[in-house]
Amino acid sequence: MLWQLNLRHLRALSAVTRLGSVSSAAQAVSITQPAITQAVVRLEKLLGLPLFERRPDGMEPTAAARQLSARIDAALAYVGSNRVTMTQLRALLALGEAGSYAAAAALTGLSQPSLHRAVGDLALVLRRSMVERRGRGLAFTDSGRKTLRAFRLARSEFAAGFAEIEALKGAETGRIAIGAMPLSRARVLPAAIAAFYREYPDARISVMEGAWHELVEPLRDGSIDVMIGALRALAPGDELDQHSLFSDHPVVLGRPGHPVLEAAATRDWGALLPLLAEYSWIVPEVGTPLRAQWARLFDAAGIAHPAVPIACGSVMMIRQIMIDSDFLTLLSPDQVAVELEAGWLEVVAELPADFVRDIGVTHRAMWRPTAMQASFLRHLESAARIAG
Repeated sequence: MLWQLNLRHLRALSAVTRLGSVSSAAQAVSITQPAITQAVVRLEKLLGLPLFERRPDGMEPTAAARQLSARIDAALAYVGSNRVTMTQLRALLALGEAGSYAAAAALTGLSQPSLHRAVGDLALVLRRSMVERRGRGLAFTDSGRKTLRAFRLARSEFAAGFAEIEALKGAETGRIAIGAMPLSRARVLPAAIAAFYREYPDARISVMEGAWHELVEPLRDGSIDVMIGALRALAPGDELDQHSLFSDHPVVLGRPGHPVLEAAATRDWGALLPLLAEYSWIVPEVGTPLRAQWARLFDAAGIAHPAVPIACGSVMMIRQIMIDSDFLTLLSPDQVAVELEAGWLEVVAELPADFVRDIGVTHRAMWRPTAMQASFLRHLESAARIAG
């Protein structure tokens, strides 16, 4: 639906909602009154419900108009310029997704010359270059990448607005895109998705799996709505918000029959730690919260860090390596519940009580979830309480 619309007409809709009359809106957005009237009628036809009550003294916006106008205003703030057209917005987004003009043409059905012209005109309108040639390909400039991110966020706001319109019509549609870090995939996220889907069977749910550094840029771009997993210390000014769902208590794991198990049964933590340091470990990459906490265990005791010949966060990979080796690792029992029940892995030792990870939700600070997306967050919090 978005590409059937005109950005100037959407600005006009917002102005009519805010000012209460077509004449005032015409002055505010520099569009003729007949053009605004036609635009409103066309939008109402496309959306399938009235946006205004026509009165002798002006136009009274409906609930649909108020909701949609709020999303339009947020989207236009990301677009940034009143001179940008929907064609230019679409062309840059397609180029960002496809990576080349040829692929963008195949994606959109538009001709390559049209896409070239739209991106070129956009650069002139915004007075900054969008792309540059690099060898036989092209790449986004720094300003182009910033503009692409802003346009993606604008598209997310428009999509949320249309989903809210459908909800007003009684059709609970829409989407939620989730970034799932390793621990969230164990129990909490699957339980939340199952409960959410029972409430919204027509919703579209997409899950992108990865580590924090793989998911945070799609989150900032608006490609995913929320990211679930171990929380990070955010830098000042970082436009992300996060809140905790539950605290996780990892344990030391090894294979059944591991040489250290007998000693672990009789030694307290202080006496066991030097022995654990004699074995090689599999832990996540440097820079992850779990790796940092693992390092602090040995630093606090004045013990040199054990060898980490394999840095990995994949439970499946860790399990397969450890079944036939004497490696040790740190994981949540929830992540390896099947492996522990099957006897493929065994808990070697519990960690000190203060060794915890905060698992929670991260989203853009300016993100305003739709009612459907807010319901998913409630299901997520409920699943976390049950798991805890």
